[in-house]
Amino acid sequence: MISILRRRPKPGTPRRITLRILRHNPADPASTPHQQDFLVDEAEGMTLFIALNEIRATQDPSLQFDFVCRAGICGSCAMLINGRPSLACRTLTQDLGDVITLAPLPFFELIGDLSVNTGKWMRGTSERLQTWVHNDAPVDLDALEAPMAPADAEAIYELDRCIECGCCVAGCGTAQMRERFVGAIGLNKIARFRIDPRDTRSDEDFYELVGDDDGVFGCMSLLGCHDVCPKQLPLQTQIAFLRRKLAIVGLRGD
Repeated sequence: MISILRRRPKPGTPRRITLRILRHNPADPASTPHQQDFLVDEAEGMTLFIALNEIRATQDPSLQFDFVCRAGICGSCAMLINGRPSLACRTLTQDLGDVITLAPLPFFELIGDLSVNTGKWMRGTSERLQTWVHNDAPVDLDALEAPMAPADAEAIYELDRCIECGCCVAGCGTAQMRERFVGAIGLNKIARFRIDPRDTRSDEDFYELVGDDDGVFGCMSLLGCHDVCPKQLPLQTQIAFLRRKLAIVGLRGD
């Protein structure tokens, strides 16, 4: 039987891995999508981020991919790794086979190769969902802000751990079929501000934002978002909770 798992190299010999990368530059009319193989000698503790930087430094400086923090915080290096949305900086090559297939995240605008414009979509979604604290009370700059209940602060912090990497959207079946679907990240933001005691919007206000098929009722509950979230946010719980609450609002309106 031919094994597709990684082969054990001889002692003292680094494993040679193949990174099979989908290449395409949409700004070049002559460019067509194609796969290109790069051979890399694996080092101890090597991540895909390190391997990609080695390729760009020693083999092909035109390779496009994004990174900032290298610590799983900025979300810039999200891509399809063997068909699964994940972060290159958090993925060890030793956990993968001899051939590793890399492709850009689907759904987002392609910049080139493995680089996509998640920021454009994230900003548009935030503006559309008005993801900021709404409070019409007069502002007293000399007054101290009212203390928040620890349970509320903890719940908000948990949802604020989202790094907007786009993995949840890329892994969402509904997003692939419905262009205006806000995705788990949009619903997560709504859940976050619904918890925030400083936000004076009502459930009816939130219903107006996501109470339709482009929002919480469009989710098919495939939960790909929950499975691929690199920060392991409780997306499944938040979507279910938000759906129940807003369904009650919809029934009242009927």
